[in-house]
Amino acid sequence: MNIALLAHDNKKELMVQFCIAYCGILSSHSICSTATTGRLVADATGLQISTYMSRSQGGVEQLAARIAYNEIDVVLFFCDPQAPEYAQELGMIAKLCDQYSIPFASNIATAEVLILGLQRGDLDWRDIVNPKN
Repeated sequence: MNIALLAHDNKKELMVQFCIAYCGILSSHSICSTATTGRLVADATGLQISTYMSRSQGGVEQLAARIAYNEIDVVLFFCDPQAPEYAQELGMIAKLCDQYSIPFASNIATAEVLILGLQRGDLDWRDIVNPKN
């Protein structure tokens, strides 16, 4: 599965801790991320992460394009409701995930449910409905 990681500045450390906790599950999947989040997670976990531009330089839009082309299977976007860009970024990603039936978590509680479901095989339907070449 292709997993996208995004995190607002105040949630980056939480994303790092989450990825440390679930490194064993994440290591068997392809992970992509915006630049800073990806670098922080890779440094802390040793996971291989394909990084895009930083959020402020268009990284969210790059990941949104991958979602629109059905190249992402799970999105974990740890959002800070106090961040000025919260509504715009969250709205864009959530809308695309809804449109293309991509499991999406905007907080650690939902992310944990998705990761544990991924481990159990609950998301294997993504490979049937959206086969990868």
